[in-house]
Amino acid sequence: MPPSEKGGTPSGGLLPAALEGWFTQRNWTLRRHQVEMIQAAERQQDALLIAPTGGGKTLGGFLPSLIALAGRGPRPVARLHTLYVSPLKALTADVQRNLMRPVEEAGLPVTVESRTGDTPQNRRARQKRTPPDILLTTPESLALMLSWTDAAERFAHLDAVIIDELHALADTKRGQMLALCLARLRGLAPQARFCGLSATVADPPALLRFLSPDPERAVIVRGDPGADPDVAMLVPDAYVPWSGHFGLFAVDAVYRLIKTARTCLLFVNTRSASEVLFAHLWRANEDGLPIALHHGSLSVEQRKRVEAAMIAGQLRAVVCTSSLDLGIDWGDVDLVVQIGAPKGVARLVQRIGRSNHRMDEPSRAVLVPANRFEFLECMAAQEAVHAGDLDTGIVLLPGLDVLAQHVLGVACSGPFGPDELYAEVIRAQPFNDLSRKDFDDVVQFCANGGYALGEYERYRRLERLPDGRWKLADPRFARQWRMNVGVIVEAPVLRVKLGRRTLGEVEEFFIQTLSPGDSFMFAGQTLEFLGIREHEVMTRIAKDSSKAEIPLYGGSKFPVSTFLAKRVRRLLGDRQSWSRFPEPVQEWLEHQLRRSSLPPEEGMLVETFPYRGRWFLVAYGFAGRNAHQTLGMLVTRRMSRAGLAPFGFVASDYAISIWSGEEVRDVDTLFDVDMLGDDLEAWMGDSSMLKRTFRNVAVVAGLIERRHPGQEKTGRQVTFNADLIYDVLRKYEPSHVLLRATRNEAAGGLTDIRRLADMLVEVQEKILHRRLPRVSPLAVPVMLQIGRERVGQDSIDMLLDRHATELIDEAMAEDDGEATGKLEAD
Repeated sequence: MPPSEKGGTPSGGLLPAALEGWFTQRNWTLRRHQVEMIQAAERQQDALLIAPTGGGKTLGGFLPSLIALAGRGPRPVARLHTLYVSPLKALTADVQRNLMRPVEEAGLPVTVESRTGDTPQNRRARQKRTPPDILLTTPESLALMLSWTDAAERFAHLDAVIIDELHALADTKRGQMLALCLARLRGLAPQARFCGLSATVADPPALLRFLSPDPERAVIVRGDPGADPDVAMLVPDAYVPWSGHFGLFAVDAVYRLIKTARTCLLFVNTRSASEVLFAHLWRANEDGLPIALHHGSLSVEQRKRVEAAMIAGQLRAVVCTSSLDLGIDWGDVDLVVQIGAPKGVARLVQRIGRSNHRMDEPSRAVLVPANRFEFLECMAAQEAVHAGDLDTGIVLLPGLDVLAQHVLGVACSGPFGPDELYAEVIRAQPFNDLSRKDFDDVVQFCANGGYALGEYERYRRLERLPDGRWKLADPRFARQWRMNVGVIVEAPVLRVKLGRRTLGEVEEFFIQTLSPGDSFMFAGQTLEFLGIREHEVMTRIAKDSSKAEIPLYGGSKFPVSTFLAKRVRRLLGDRQSWSRFPEPVQEWLEHQLRRSSLPPEEGMLVETFPYRGRWFLVAYGFAGRNAHQTLGMLVTRRMSRAGLAPFGFVASDYAISIWSGEEVRDVDTLFDVDMLGDDLEAWMGDSSMLKRTFRNVAVVAGLIERRHPGQEKTGRQVTFNADLIYDVLRKYEPSHVLLRATRNEAAGGLTDIRRLADMLVEVQEKILHRRLPRVSPLAVPVMLQIGRERVGQDSIDMLLDRHATELIDEAMAEDDGEATGKLEAD
């Protein structure tokens, strides 16, 4: 957070004496972008500050508030002056700690506090009685505060709103919730200015539109570029596995990297992978280095202990997930290691920025690809980072479930007029184009649940006043709403107890697969499952760790971004670049060229071939795992109707593999874009994925409550209630607002229909079909996933897993039948 010690701009009287002296003591001067942020605040302009990590971006956001508060007279009445919103509780705590340095050391008469889900109740009560000058919070806690009956009075004198890591929120459902809260704040405090902070922005004007409803009166402030990052690739002994995601083949090499660094952050893409990598690193830790584990399912106490140890410089490495992605200032971190492909360039840049958190020093990062396709992805990401190219986020349709939650939150604060609220809602950028009909349907849903549910009293949450305004039908609904606020719907979880200590939470469906005596990895330990007591998993330290299960977490895998997938395809087609690849990767691609073809940069390669009494079809769509899962569902339905007897399919980010009893000959018809019509409608009607999406939508909209005063529903209860309501609405009210919300979310979420549709339209009349006598080298990685994921009951699942060596040998055999491949799966 500190500004630069050199190359800055003199304060020129912009700073009050106390802050000027604090800067002078450190031989610091203001950076140009910090000066521009102060000037924008003086003009009452909204501002989006884009500056590299370590460039004093956070201080630049707060300086106008510190200047105003330092020049203020005695504080006659405690009023909130500045509101800071962060996507992570850990980031909120880190910013509070860093902000207190200038406040305390310069002797500023400023109070700074945080309010998140971890804040004790007594402190929250005190903050309501005596608000601090600067309050740091999260989107969920902001929504709660706006639901207070005296919210209008409490926020009326607000001077500034600062949103950190704005890019990480803007294209998510949390971003939609935040946008609605910001629109409400603008109505309650019209004098307030709004400031967004970000280091990685692909489309600054679009992000400015999210921040400000009048971007022509707002300003984009750009910091000077920092040092170019040093991004290397780690391929131990030029070895790149055929498949796998954990990168365990590289553990010894990664451990040697840790020994060369002061502090190293090792990022993985899933919580499951973090547990596995930590366990293997710990076994390799012959020097007894302090290595820790950090992910979102660990207990708050455990995460805080790790964060405190990081701040104190007591750790040499932390295995972590996206829980440490964002702008936390770990001063001693000098190396970031990304295990597995990053799946997006912006995400990689964000993670790289955790290293050498100083603007004038290069961030140092090492990428460890876990398989051959991931090598290509890491290479493409590395090139994009050096070129300064970023992938843009997806554009979500307006979340009608998010809007329903917001409408009820507004009602918790007091009666509202529908015309006034609609005008306020459409000022929020994600809802700019919301129709009045959709808005009225959402309000009607909040009032009575809709036509099919209108007879049930529990869904009558609003009632109309004689003057046309709406009010909460019963004060008890406010308490229920506050217990369930938020748009992150985690799968049902159970607390894991080791003796009296709570280690964290695992998903209920995983625990249901265990029997007493089974062991599983969690919180860096191998635990023996003893049983379930109420909502708690009772465990003890396991004696045998050799057969430990790995907890699975639904929806935790990132699909590769469209931008990065295109760069991978371009890299595949650029044979001159192959000389930079390790020998096994070059050999793999050269064999593919001789045996079949490479995927074209535009269009789609489809291969069909026999293997072990089955016919296989492999299509290289490069549309991401979610879109390929949906494609597999739709194509197998078509194959069934055509009598081709499909047995199952498996999907990766790059391809799908389908195995069947009969050969597919008419590939163009199979992948015709018309599958997005009746086939899609029929599949979505019966899809368990759509039911799962509806369950999440129903929870966000408040139709189904996870938590109720005095009780909490189990995952089975929530699922049963959601499935029952889903079936009723489909039968009696198919146009219900929540069914519309479900389809909108499915289009860009679990099913990724929009990305699938874009891909199918793009490949029409550009499908390259290769009928092969045997498996191709490029098909091996996706086929090796068969048997490692549950895709069906066909006996070939385990057959392929047992005969992986045979599969690779056949794919890499020369024309004379000589086998050149080896089993190289994780």
